[in-house]
Amino acid sequence: MESLVPITGGCFCGSVTYQVNGLLRNAKSCHCSDCRKAFNAQASAAAFVEHQEFEWRTGSEHLTTYVGSHGYGVQFCKICGSTLCTVYKDRVLQLTLGCVNGEPDIGTLQHIFVGSKAHWEVMPEGISQFDEWPLEGG
Repeated sequence: MESLVPITGGCFCGSVTYQVNGLLRNAKSCHCSDCRKAFNAQASAAAFVEHQEFEWRTGSEHLTTYVGSHGYGVQFCKICGSTLCTVYKDRVLQLTLGCVNGEPDIGTLQHIFVGSKAHWEVMPEGISQFDEWPLEGG
């Protein structure tokens, strides 16, 4: 059996690093207004991770967490501001793809909540997109 090469990542300043001993899955780019604000961009880009396969390697003391009224939140480096992951019930749920090192296999990125995207954003043709959440779930 072939062993997986760990996936690593970290923040912009290098103070916070992590490792995933598994795969990233169900990559999504969300275009809703909450994600635009939380990620300071036209959309978020993240992939789900199994919490038991994830570990903070260095700098977890530099993490700050914001949890919204819906129970989901983001964790970011309080030094440089990089948004590293989304959390739910104190567990890492998704990793933001911009903070992942290298080019791990994430499959096809689905674009979700494009029905509420910013009016100035132009979606490219030929991508997998949904007006809201895909019917098949997460």
